[in-house]
Amino acid sequence: MTVGELCRTLIVDDEMLIRQGIKHYLDWEQEGFLIVGEAANGQEALELIEAVNPHIIITDIVMPIMDGEELTRIVKERYPQIEMIILSSFGEFDYVRSTFQSGVVDYILKPKLDAKSLLKVLKKAASRISSFQTIDKNLEASLSTGQLINKLISGYEVNYERESISKDFPYSHYCLLGIDIRNHPSKDRTEFSFAINEKVEETIYLHLSRAAYFSFTTDKNIIAYLFNVDRDKMTELITLTKQLAESVPGIGFALTEEYEDFCQIENIYKTSLLKLLDYRFYFPDRQLIMKQELPKLPPKTVPFHLDWFTGELKRKHFDSAFSYLQDHVLAISKCYTMDVFEYKAFFGNIIFNTTILLGNMECDVKELENAKYTYFKAMDEACSAKDAVVLLEQFIEEANKCIFSLQNQPDNLNMKKLMEYIMDHYADPLTLTEVAKHFHFNPSYFSTYFSAHNKEGFIEYLNRIRIEEAIKLLIKGTVSISEISAMVGYSDHSYFCKVFKKINGLSPSQYRRKHNLR
Repeated sequence: MTVGELCRTLIVDDEMLIRQGIKHYLDWEQEGFLIVGEAANGQEALELIEAVNPHIIITDIVMPIMDGEELTRIVKERYPQIEMIILSSFGEFDYVRSTFQSGVVDYILKPKLDAKSLLKVLKKAASRISSFQTIDKNLEASLSTGQLINKLISGYEVNYERESISKDFPYSHYCLLGIDIRNHPSKDRTEFSFAINEKVEETIYLHLSRAAYFSFTTDKNIIAYLFNVDRDKMTELITLTKQLAESVPGIGFALTEEYEDFCQIENIYKTSLLKLLDYRFYFPDRQLIMKQELPKLPPKTVPFHLDWFTGELKRKHFDSAFSYLQDHVLAISKCYTMDVFEYKAFFGNIIFNTTILLGNMECDVKELENAKYTYFKAMDEACSAKDAVVLLEQFIEEANKCIFSLQNQPDNLNMKKLMEYIMDHYADPLTLTEVAKHFHFNPSYFSTYFSAHNKEGFIEYLNRIRIEEAIKLLIKGTVSISEISAMVGYSDHSYFCKVFKKINGLSPSQYRRKHNLR
């Protein structure tokens, strides 16, 4: 490699839109890099390597034919000099971890991908190539205001004359306004954006003296404004913004806090404006989102216990499982700082797991299976948390139809009566023989029948019910452990502790201490 040579980069992703997005994030040649090819899977990438001789490969993890994990392993075996960068989504960390063992440079989460993070990782990869030197680039001193703002927001280090900035923005304070148009029904986004721009500029011009402003776009769905006013004009600016927001229904406005230094624009844009616009997902009825008017965040939500939820489904405690799910969804829907991608991914995960579990339990899930990907797509396109919750409620309703048909089969009606009886009498000294006698079963047949229809023996089921009830009493924290053992049907305290530890991996006292339940 010669001094000043561009660092050749190959992009591998099965989604064309992702490849296009990466290509347009940077001024590649100005930064010292050159895109020499793109491939839709690992196999295509391997066929291209000899032809384009890349220094760096940026690859997705999950792809058809050959995924990024296998591609990384093969490239590092055949071409150890090539540096690898991994793209992944949430939940693919196990795959990412394995690629690090093969020697990748770093990974980037797709939902967090932006110009700054991409450039940072590219430079990190280039620094590992001993003979590579990036091209010296001298930024032009005569950048226009729009170019300067876009470069700063994109993460570039830009040298500029503060005196020239003060000519365009002569007042003491700045703030950013963002207008989110992604959910507006207008077919012509360009025409709509132009109309919004006219409305904003006319309002500021007519009603706010001593103000400077500049419109810019870094995302096709967001129109942004940099406002520059003196401190005493901020209240007027907020009032005008609220009036604007009310006059244009169907789109969302967000206004950041004020700040004094022009060069803070990147930080304010990314850590304040974009976050405020994301919060609109949780507040779809608010026309204008401002940090100072957001409600107080609720206490940190307890993580969702997926194992417990699926366990309840397996034990056919459907009402308990879905009630727990709905309570958790209600809680996280109030946590407006939760990443929208993670929020939607949680719903998709629940739909996927529940459908699989019900199918394994011999429910007729044909309609659920057919509708599964429709739910995934609708969830991905949901404009608000309210929309996502409605979709989940529809899914639960459909799931309950499957469950109802299962429960109303003759054998399942018998099992339902058996389980209801055990739930009503778990605190009594129940035995298999006594329950069999109550339902006019031969004890031996009853034991076989129960195990065949419940995938769990009578004693195991009874113990589990008793221990679950014991945990509820432990959580209340008002009753001693010895009293709890008697309350849930154990006359022998030591046997209760033994069963509790077998099921939970901890003794009752250890469980109470671990969960701070006293």
